[in-house]
Amino acid sequence: MARRGSYAKGVAKREEILDAALEVIAREGYRKTSVREIAAAVDLSQAGLLHHFASKDELFTEVLRHRDEVDTANASADPEARLIDTFPVVVRHNSAVPGLVQLYVSLSAEAPDPMHPAHKFFTERFDRFRGELAEEIQDGQREGEFNPDLDPELAANSLLALTDGLQTQWLLNPALDMASHLEATIDSWRSNPKS
Repeated sequence: MARRGSYAKGVAKREEILDAALEVIAREGYRKTSVREIAAAVDLSQAGLLHHFASKDELFTEVLRHRDEVDTANASADPEARLIDTFPVVVRHNSAVPGLVQLYVSLSAEAPDPMHPAHKFFTERFDRFRGELAEEIQDGQREGEFNPDLDPELAANSLLALTDGLQTQWLLNPALDMASHLEATIDSWRSNPKS
């Protein structure tokens, strides 16, 4: 029984570390955040923190996974809300946490290396989002919301690429309104675009 309690404490500590890391990175920025600073935020030594994660890269990958979970939970009070509708909301929120955008852009650039801890995370993330977006576009086409000539897979891939490209541009020019670009793109797919 002690092992089960120990496991639950370990899971709870990981969650506490990830929550603290989200806050520290959002406040300090990815490049300025150290493992030591995250460890101090949860009253651990660096070695104690790295007991829960194999490396700094694994920790930061798990921070991104945790951020996705938090963003999904916070994006809409409506559990039935579609990803295509909440995407601009999440991106708008991202402009308030540049450190997390820096982390995402940096790790996504390293993730094509199959040996990098973020490789699996990004591969699965893109597959999941691409599939969900394509399905929502197909549903919207059946309901007359989206242009029937739109290729759902191509549109889903394009939206993901646009989002990532906008985040990089936004880091260079914070005046860029990422969400409005996404909203305009999604609106252009509609059978009757908003005026």
